[in-house]
Amino acid sequence: MRDGLRGLTTRGRSFLAAAIAAAVSAAILGEKDLLRVAVLLAILPLLAAAYVGRSRYKLACNRSLEPHRVPVGASSRVVLRLQNLSRLPTGTLLLEDRLPYALGSRPRVVLERLGAHQASSVAYTVRADVRGRYEVGPLVVRLTDPFGLCELSRAFPSTDHLIVIPQVTPLPTVRLPGEYAGSGDSRARSVAVHGEDDAATREYRRGDDLRRVHWKSTARTGELMVRREEQPWESRATVVLDTRAFGHRGDGPTASFEWAVSAAASIAVHLRQAGYKLRLVTGSGADVNATEAGGDGLLLDHLAEVRLDKRGEITTLVQRVRQRADGGLIIALFGTLSTAEAELLAGLRGNGATCVGFLLDSSTWLNLPPRARAEAEHAHGTAALALLQSGWRMIGVEHGSRLPVLWPQAARGSQGFALRAALAETVAGGVR
Repeated sequence: MRDGLRGLTTRGRSFLAAAIAAAVSAAILGEKDLLRVAVLLAILPLLAAAYVGRSRYKLACNRSLEPHRVPVGASSRVVLRLQNLSRLPTGTLLLEDRLPYALGSRPRVVLERLGAHQASSVAYTVRADVRGRYEVGPLVVRLTDPFGLCELSRAFPSTDHLIVIPQVTPLPTVRLPGEYAGSGDSRARSVAVHGEDDAATREYRRGDDLRRVHWKSTARTGELMVRREEQPWESRATVVLDTRAFGHRGDGPTASFEWAVSAAASIAVHLRQAGYKLRLVTGSGADVNATEAGGDGLLLDHLAEVRLDKRGEITTLVQRVRQRADGGLIIALFGTLSTAEAELLAGLRGNGATCVGFLLDSSTWLNLPPRARAEAEHAHGTAALALLQSGWRMIGVEHGSRLPVLWPQAARGSQGFALRAALAETVAGGVR
């Protein structure tokens, strides 16, 4: 009741003031009819306050996002379902859902009165052009009585999260270097590849089936030898994302870092669909294994929230990758690198790893004068050559490059890029 009295509108307070004035006048003039009018004027706002105050705690709200994970630039539908749990109907309801600035202005929806135990749903659409995890809610409901004498607001504490993931681009199917490595259950192939005489064998162990005895090997070695079973092999890949703030240029959704994040998401999803056991490592500390069902969502959720690291260093990134390095394929997306940083990355080629790098020339995301452009191209070419000489397969990326066009170069090698990098270094060096 106290909350209801605090929520009296200007109209409700006017009714109370008129009731007091009528009561005083009735006492002075001795008019009983005027006193009855005063009582009526006082009862109306009090009843409205009691009614609104009671229904304030008899509402239930449920919010759903369809879907709760969307790519950059896509829309999600937010559905609000409000139910009146009391026996009395409500007045008109004004719903206002709180949203972060990136999702737009706060939606305001008017819901007509709800009858006893009645439920109704309203919906609105949100869209984000910047990836991230956004909180939707809480919902604020303003309740009023049919006469507009009392108005109260209630905030439902529940919130939901909308995850805006990077744009994922389909990639063409190519045969990548080092696609088979290690052991596991994902891709089985026989060790014997040249026929019966070249069958892989091992020493006989107690309990082995005698039908698997390989007599030619037994005669040659003088010990009982049996054929090996098919050896399970698996494809492993590590996607590495450089998050150093110094390595990227541009602002907002068109920055070089956003290109790298979208490329990392596209490559990760493509490799997962191809059956790779995938690991994602970022310079900001993420180290995710996507081996179970729903691994794509786990990877994309991490990439939705990855940010530039102003203190990031290539040394730290190399250490994180090598903590659990087990060979296989390494695909890295780098921003601008110095020659010294490129030489540090040579350490990732240990343990039989095949390394493919996408080197972004982030200076092309800026409008630079000719001399500064020449210096940036020289630094880019020098870093590219250092990586090529250490055994990396390199693919150059400039502003406006499309990943599906560049992706086949991961299989063909980087001879063309090596020639362009050497030429750029020579020309830039001459200009300097």
